[in-house]
Amino acid sequence: MDIVNQILLNEQKKAEKYKPITVDKHLDLEFDLGTLLAFDTNDVDSKLLKSNKDDYLHSLTRDNTQLLLNKIWELPTERIDEAIVVRLPQPTTVLPRAKPVPKPRPLTKWQEFAKAKGITKKKKDKLQWDEQLQKWVPLYGFRKAAAEKEKNWLIEVPQNVDPMTDMYEKKASEKSEKVAKNELQRLKNIARARKVKIPRVGLPVTSDKASATQLATAATVAKASTASLGKFQDKLPKEKEARGKGVHELIPGKERKRRAPIPTPQAERESNLNLLDSILNKRPKIDMEKAVAKHIHNEQVMRSEEKKNMKPSKGKRKGKGNATNFSAKKPKAGRGQRNPNKKTPGRKRR
Repeated sequence: MDIVNQILLNEQKKAEKYKPITVDKHLDLEFDLGTLLAFDTNDVDSKLLKSNKDDYLHSLTRDNTQLLLNKIWELPTERIDEAIVVRLPQPTTVLPRAKPVPKPRPLTKWQEFAKAKGITKKKKDKLQWDEQLQKWVPLYGFRKAAAEKEKNWLIEVPQNVDPMTDMYEKKASEKSEKVAKNELQRLKNIARARKVKIPRVGLPVTSDKASATQLATAATVAKASTASLGKFQDKLPKEKEARGKGVHELIPGKERKRRAPIPTPQAERESNLNLLDSILNKRPKIDMEKAVAKHIHNEQVMRSEEKKNMKPSKGKRKGKGNATNFSAKKPKAGRGQRNPNKKTPGRKRR
């Protein structure tokens, strides 16, 4: 009998753990299944709440959750990928939000093209059988890189390539170029979604050879790269200027913003008066220190020039002893013309 009583007690304890799915409430709960909300308007038992707060709240939460789940499974169910799901109705309760509802992410160029052409994304397998390695290899990740390294332990050099070329380095550079191209495209998609203007880099070439319009645009842009925007550049005999939206974007100052017309004569008069006041009230800026320094410099230059141009004074100079020397120099011959009619007396002898 003791064994039977022990078994019954154990079964009773197990039954207490798993409570029934039926819950009795004095007032029915209000549900909003779209947001998985349940509103309990029944009174709270204050005695149980004070005496055993945690157990009371735990049991109350369990009962209300059970009623919410019962209400959910009353809805029609579906089976998707070996799982039973329920389609929830539209919510009726407006929940307060600290921030606005996030907007849907804009589509990229490829997503827009796929949507226009009706291309659907197919689910791909994560693993692929490699015949060379004779094992399953993932399509991405570090294990894929390790498998590629194991498979490409030897790379053949093509005939049209220099035999001294490092094929491993060439392959790594090609991969880095692809990564950079994908990153640039990702940044362009972000800028296009945020409506940020991206500066154009060069001209797009769709094939190996550029088209006539692209060549004309390139020539026009090259001519406009001078300080005068190509105003004084000569033109070829049959040259035509490139036209289009892209040309105006590449050449600065090609399109000037036109001022809006003045609405009334009074506004025109005020603008003219303001223009006159701005012209008449302009005063030249004078740097006093610079002006004083320049004036002193000019005076020093003038004094130095005056000293250079000064002639020595005529008079007697004191020589050695009692002799006297005259400062007058002997006149040089050949400066004047001799008059043949004039008779000059000869030198008197003493």
